[in-house]
Amino acid sequence: MGRLKALFLDRDGVINIDHGYVGSIEDFQFVEGVLPMIRLAQEAGYLPIIVTNQSGIGRGYYSREDFEKVTRFMIEKMREAGIEMNREQVFFCPHTPDEGCACRKPRPGMLLEAKERFGLDMEASWMIGDKAGDIEAARAAGVGRRVLVQPNQALNWKELNGF
Repeated sequence: MGRLKALFLDRDGVINIDHGYVGSIEDFQFVEGVLPMIRLAQEAGYLPIIVTNQSGIGRGYYSREDFEKVTRFMIEKMREAGIEMNREQVFFCPHTPDEGCACRKPRPGMLLEAKERFGLDMEASWMIGDKAGDIEAARAAGVGRRVLVQPNQALNWKELNGF
């Protein structure tokens, strides 16, 4: 007991509007309410962790460098909103679905890597995703609370029956 608990978040469709393969800052727009929700979760003792499939890299739609630029922008805006966030809290899978990697959701690889890196209490953690694969990965990793939202849905922690 006393181990750190996480709020796992998918990126596209949960943190930002999913326009399909968001690989540039110009296409990145936060979902309404997500920043205050993450801040409240952090204030309640949850470590925000992003777990995101980014097959756009593997498909050649954008580069790892493009992804990193978007990630830096996202983290900067989170910090401006009062969220303590760094690059170590962002896990991504650059592979396409047919590559069969262990990190691509619905497999739990990214969540298990985060568990190891941060010593997380998975049973006390949450996952918010907009696809069944997000929830399946969380279940396989032992995440205790799993919430499936509609893509691009405005988020309110109290409506999600949070802390």
